Amino acid sequence: MFRIRTINEISPRGLARFDAGRFIVGAGVADPDALLLRSARIHDMELPASLKAVGRAGAGVNNIPVERMSKRGIPVFNAPGANANAVKELVVAGLLVAARNLGGAWTFAQSLAGSDEQIREAVEEGKKAFAGVELPGRTLGVIGLGAVGRMVANAGIALGMHVIGFDPELTVEGAWLLSASVEKAASVDGLVRASDFVSLHVPLAEQTRRLINEARLGLMRPTASLLNFAREEVVDTQAVVRALAGGRLHAYVCDFPSNALKGQPRVFALPHLGASTAEAEDNSAAMVVEEIKDFLVNGNIRHSVNFPDVVMAHEGLCRVAIANDNVPNMVGQISTAMAAADLNIRNLVNKARGDHAYTLVDLDSFVPDAVLARIAAIPGVLSARRIGG
Repeated sequence: MFRIRTINEISPRGLARFDAGRFIVGAGVADPDALLLRSARIHDMELPASLKAVGRAGAGVNNIPVERMSKRGIPVFNAPGANANAVKELVVAGLLVAARNLGGAWTFAQSLAGSDEQIREAVEEGKKAFAGVELPGRTLGVIGLGAVGRMVANAGIALGMHVIGFDPELTVEGAWLLSASVEKAASVDGLVRASDFVSLHVPLAEQTRRLINEARLGLMRPTASLLNFAREEVVDTQAVVRALAGGRLHAYVCDFPSNALKGQPRVFALPHLGASTAEAEDNSAAMVVEEIKDFLVNGNIRHSVNFPDVVMAHEGLCRVAIANDNVPNMVGQISTAMAAADLNIRNLVNKARGDHAYTLVDLDSFVPDAVLARIAAIPGVLSARRIGG
């Protein structure tokens, strides 16, 4: 039996994919093989010795100490794309809010007092302040063309917009899912300079922190709007406030309220609603549950943020799964340890990702504890476990 500890409330539809005959699941489960969470921060959590995997029912993993997990050979799984439609729909709503000044118009309408006739007169007099623009023909710049960014770009095309996108890491598979009408930008600077609306869809990393800063805001059109439904820190909030106050930016729509943004005209900050739909929660939970199941039961890795994807069909009696540092002669040392015990290797797959690698080995016979301990003691091996047999 595998033991799964849930840290947040997880969609019941997702948890139902853990079959009761092989998994014990709950918030109070001791000695867990895996942790399953949404937004809970576990940086200061003491990691159980039993832990083999961590699953995030969502895309971002800033709430998880990924490097600490990597040093223990623990893959961190997420659910890329599972909430993409939910975020895309919110971005489209944000485009309309910015284009039609809906936030200010709503506040104005809520503030009206007097008789119906007086309200009607005030509406006719005040609505001029909230005149907006239409989206067809306007330029939408999308920075980051992953699952969400592609859907936003395609939605912009469907709305009649001219769309330009920037993503130096766009894959061939990702490009196939992108409308052929999306124009490729040569740089972030070129994109922000040419856009009426800029929408951000990048992960938070050192190279994306404050991606939109004072200098890039200075390149944008004074009539342009900035949308951030990615991560709060990819935008320099204080620089945005200064740009708005100086008439150098029309509007800022984001999913990250803060004291700096409260009360600012033409700032529309939502309470982190990007993935807050029943469908997105179900999809994210179902996806990460399947990843954890496949890893625990078969040793396969899909959608890990710290180890490579490794999927291999079972071909032997026993399987050994090994997480290790990406260093020379690791496979040779593993094979030598098995050969010394007269174990025949049926199949082997080894893949690397950055500083870490992962190896699956199928054998024709059972792997004794002593051999597994010998492999685990090889310098650079982070974890080793036996599956089946």
